[in-house]
Formats: sequence, C-alpha cells, structure tokens
Amino acid sequence: MNDFILSCESTVDMPFATVNARNIPVLFYSYTAGGKEYVDDMDRDPEALPKFYELLKKEIPSTSQINEIQYVDFFTELLQKGDVLHIVFGSGMTKSIQGAESAAEKLREKFPERKLIVIDSLCSSSGYGLLVDAAADLKDEGKTIDEVAEWVNEARHKIRHEFFSTDLKYFRRSGRMSGATATVATVLNICPILHLDAAGKIVAYDKVRGKRNAINYIIKTMNEHAENGKDYSGKVFICHSNTIEEAMDTKKAIQKNFPKMNGEVQIFNIGTIIASHTGPGTVAVFFFGDERE
Repeated sequence: MNDFILSCESTVDMPFATVNARNIPVLFYSYTAGGKEYVDDMDRDPEALPKFYELLKKEIPSTSQINEIQYVDFFTELLQKGDVLHIVFGSGMTKSIQGAESAAEKLREKFPERKLIVIDSLCSSSGYGLLVDAAADLKDEGKTIDEVAEWVNEARHKIRHEFFSTDLKYFRRSGRMSGATATVATVLNICPILHLDAAGKIVAYDKVRGKRNAINYIIKTMNEHAENGKDYSGKVFICHSNTIEEAMDTKKAIQKNFPKMNGEVQIFNIGTIIASHTGPGTVAVFFFGDERE
C-alpha cells in the first residue's frame, strides 16, 4: 500500500505552493544577516527575495546546516503518521546529511514499526528539486517506499547541473572563486561554466565570453549529456538569481533545440540560502543525463 511520506528541504528551490500541493513536507533552512535570522522563503512572500537582494548589497548572509535536533523534531512528527522517505540537500553543499542520519538512527529505535529512509541527494537547488519532483511522480504512480528509494539512489547521479554566472563578485566574496579570477573575468565579460561533480561539489570547468555564448554552451552540453541527446524527453528545470531575462533566453534556446521534452521548461527562483553564496546573475539548467563525472 502506497502510504509513505516523501519529504525534502527548502533548498529544492521550487515554490512552496508547488511542493505543498504534492503533499511533500519541507524542512526549512535559515540564514542570518545583521544579527537577525530569516527563514528560507520559497516564494511564500513576494517581497522576500527583493528585500534579500537589497540586503546582499550591504553584507553576505551566513548560512548553516540543519542540526540533529531539527531533524529529530521534523521526523518525529512525520513518523507519527507513517513511513518516511526523506531526501536531503546534497552533501557537496552542506554536511546536514550527518545530522539527518544521526537523527534517523535514534528514531528507528523509538519507532520500530515505522520505516525511515534518509538519502543524500548529491544535488543542489532546482536540480535537487528535479530529483524530488521525479520521486513524487513515482510515488503518485503507486511505487512503494523501497522502490522509490532504490530509484532515487540511482537517479541522483544522473541529474546534470549546468550553470553560469554574469556577476562573479559574490562568488569571490563567499570564497568560491579567487579575487583575481573574478576581477579578470568581470573585466573581460567572461562567464565561467560550472557544474556539480559526482560528489555534488561545484566545479568550474570552462569559460566563455558573454551570456549568449554561455547559453549556447549549455545547449551544446545538453546535446552531449542529456538522455537520448537531442531527443531528450524528460523534464528540464531552470533556476536563476535575480536574472530573469537570461533565464528566459535560456528557456527559449532549450525548447527550440529539444522539442521532445516532457512539457515546458519550468523556471524557478534560486532561494535565499543558495543565493547567499551565488549572489545575483546566476542561471542554472537541470536535466536527466549520463552519470556526473
């Protein structure tokens, strides 16, 4: 009987309304700025992201992993209702998985009649969202918790994360790129091309000049790595950090080059947690493909 609960964390970077409509409970991250703590918004308040980007002009917020106590509280409430499959924000971005696994180990003793499965997504942002979305599709089809968990463990390596940024100063300020590299790239209008590797860590592996070339590079990469190449028939998610024009241009290019996709390309906002490290100007594309290097 398909009665398990699929849950995730707010860094799936999809609107809360979308996730909530699929009955997926969410554990929220938070960030701190100016001595005040803010909960990741997930588009619940239309004013939250504009205020966040104004804040970014003054300081870089600090983010932290979800701790064991938070997981215990979250899982306990869910386990009182049924078995739980929880997909965690990728360990290449945060070590929250350690708190999740520790909490799960303790709660399995407290709820011996329940099944609690915790999986490291190895994904980030709307790539993490794409994985959760696909797992929810399988759940809706009637797959069991074990069948969905087995699929997630295999599919997480095949969610391709390809992205570029037109504003590198936040990568520099957050320590993800050297100051000299960021300065030279900005002066020369260079966009680094980045992706997540097999461990879910960010790797800058190429560079182009200008956003149009960056979009073309993403199309080239999709041709090479998407399932069935130009005949790709899966979903594509795009997310962006305060740069909707570039995101829309990327969407148009993808839909033109991959006409067999499953539905229209969906565009989401990069949430406050990940945008605390990328700043504005980042566009990311997510799709199913071959295993990440």
